Amino acid sequence: MALLWASAEAVACPICLGAGQPSTAQELITVPDVVLAVPTRDAGRFRVTQVIKGKRPPSGTVEGGYPRSGAVPDTAAPRSGKPLLLVRDEQLPAWEVLGAIDAGHAGWLRKVAAGKRAPDMSEEEWRARVALVVPYLESPEPLVAEIAYAELAAAPYAALRAAKPRLRASVVRRWLADPDLAARQASYLLLLGFVGNAQDATALEQRLDATSRSGDATNLGAMLAADLELRGEARMKWVEDTYLRNPKRSTREIEAVILALGVHGQANGTISRERVTRSYRMFIGERKDLAGLVAPDLAAWNDWGAVPEYAALMKSDVRQQGPSRFAIAVYLRQSRGAGETSRPGVPATGSFNSPVAKPNTLLVAPH
Repeated sequence: MALLWASAEAVACPICLGAGQPSTAQELITVPDVVLAVPTRDAGRFRVTQVIKGKRPPSGTVEGGYPRSGAVPDTAAPRSGKPLLLVRDEQLPAWEVLGAIDAGHAGWLRKVAAGKRAPDMSEEEWRARVALVVPYLESPEPLVAEIAYAELAAAPYAALRAAKPRLRASVVRRWLADPDLAARQASYLLLLGFVGNAQDATALEQRLDATSRSGDATNLGAMLAADLELRGEARMKWVEDTYLRNPKRSTREIEAVILALGVHGQANGTISRERVTRSYRMFIGERKDLAGLVAPDLAAWNDWGAVPEYAALMKSDVRQQGPSRFAIAVYLRQSRGAGETSRPGVPATGSFNSPVAKPNTLLVAPH
């Protein structure tokens, strides 16, 4: 339930693996000092070659340095001829080694480090951020690829549209076919929705048909979000008939579908928020046992039109799953604080198009 509630409120796209987790790029933004350096003959001492952020140490060297778990060992720098990327937090005396990186990326690293914290970025700034990292996805430089992907996974769904003029569909298809990139498939499926064509729409439809028959929810949210981006609102009836109206669908499948609809509703683009809320209201009537799963999105959009239905459900003897009942209770409490409309079925003023405040990012959602 926490994942679904966070999907409505978080800045990051909740479908992406890694969303909501501190990324290397965000670390470069928050720490005061970032340098490129190479090990010296003195153990624990590094000679600074370039300053990415902060001031150059007077001695030209930094002390300490310890590798992050999984980072490239110190000895990799002399062998590869590449410097190491080191960061220092004000609270810690030692420098942290993030890994080896080619010095030619220093300019790009400065742009990354000069950004804002994720919760502080506007939609326009997020689009610029996506444009900055997309050309470096799956770079032959492992640390560059890690930084670029993690920042992409932290971006709001609507900001991913900025990838379209900078990325070919054939490249995304190749990534999706690479078994070594299976952990990144959810994010790359979302990108396919923005850069793909009719061929990709057909392929996604075939995958979704197979998934609906098997009941598998793996990557269902990402596939469905991409499919809707490519096909538009005409595809919503299939979603409703296949999942939202079907009492045999598992909770995990329904959660994935709601995640997909939620990011579209939040973006209010290819699939309008009004269309998503219509599907949600239908779902409340059809799946009373899970009706509360759409409450976080409705609350985030200041849509209090479901108050009568939810209030009636809470008073009824309809058996609901615990998370659903909890979400309804929270929604009803929030509606009182927001001063919900007194007319049943009528959303509060500005419900569909009013901006939602950016709360803290909380999650990574299941696929």
